[in-house]
Amino acid sequence: MIENLRKDVDFIIKKSIQAVLPDEAVIKALRNFSCEKGKIILVAAGKAAWQMAAAASSVLPHVDDGIVITKYGHIKGDIEGIECYEAGHPVPDENSFAATKKALEKVSDLSENDTVVFLLSGGGSALFELPLIPGEELQDITRQLLSSGADITSINTIRKRLSQVKGGRFAIACAPARVFSIVLSDIIGDPLDMIASGPAYPDNSTCDEANAIALKYGLVLSEDARKLLGIETPKVLKNVETHITGSVRELCKAAAESCRELGYESIILTDELCCEAREAGSFLASIAKTNARVGKKIAFIAGGETVVHLTGSGKGGRNQELALAAAEGIGALDANIAIFSVGSDGTDGPTDAAGGYVDTDTLTELMDKGINIDVILANNDAYNALKETGGLIFTGATGTNVNDVAVVLIRD
Repeated sequence: MIENLRKDVDFIIKKSIQAVLPDEAVIKALRNFSCEKGKIILVAAGKAAWQMAAAASSVLPHVDDGIVITKYGHIKGDIEGIECYEAGHPVPDENSFAATKKALEKVSDLSENDTVVFLLSGGGSALFELPLIPGEELQDITRQLLSSGADITSINTIRKRLSQVKGGRFAIACAPARVFSIVLSDIIGDPLDMIASGPAYPDNSTCDEANAIALKYGLVLSEDARKLLGIETPKVLKNVETHITGSVRELCKAAAESCRELGYESIILTDELCCEAREAGSFLASIAKTNARVGKKIAFIAGGETVVHLTGSGKGGRNQELALAAAEGIGALDANIAIFSVGSDGTDGPTDAAGGYVDTDTLTELMDKGINIDVILANNDAYNALKETGGLIFTGATGTNVNDVAVVLIRD
């Protein structure tokens, strides 16, 4: 029966991700788009940038120039008339800076008759970046934030103020041209000023909040960086029209429907999961314990984005850490239970895996190999532990990015 659970997991992941691919959503958002005169410049940034750009270029009346900036391994081919670049994520690199500079060059000297079609998805904070401080310092600050356990809103509040394009500054660079923005959400609650750090949306965060975050997490900043935290970001943009599409809610609904197709009773616990990854894993294991004897097939779904506080030097990601943390809780149960967590973009942290899978056999398998879960979690090395049990989930780049989904499956 455990083998059947893994087959169910693979089916649920495939169907759920297919349901949130951005193609149809982008095409729908462009149905009312018009450009009676002037140029159309297409700029796409984020993990889903290539997929969104390919869909948009198929329905736009014309594209005079364009650029795609996405993560390494996410370009799936050429798009006519559009330059495609891959760059660093979750830490920006020189390719991020060079490609973003090209994007700014493409939108310079536009007129009020011109339109920038701006396609934005998660991951854009690293991929779409041209810093106001040396690149090496920005990379260091990014690593400090990512290892601190700070949530994405706090991280992006800092990053906006250190960038030439974040926090509405890209829209200002496009003026007087209008910006027609389509945003694929990867943040709980869909805050448009925080998704990819809001390059074309007025910033709702403040300098006081940024300084408080720097103090809370003990960020090591240069004097220039500290001065930038005190410079306010744009609060009003008059040349932008924004359409939001896709969200973790849709991912959770798709997962629930996929579970129902397999005969599970499906319950969505939340689409706003936001806590430490290992705490989420422990919580889902508790859900499994409570319902282990219900005598029917049942699935519990939780969507959102957990965080990892780095205390070690191992290899892994938040979804892998969540799954591994759940293994101990369900390991003693005499039942057919699996728990998995996966990133909808197909990558989890700085690894080639999309997420992690555990079942009621995983704990015994790890113990037989002399692997202690607590030690592994303290070293943030979930990848190598799950590799030993066949618990890594691989999807490859999916072309979308709408947060993560974690599922508890219980079979009779």
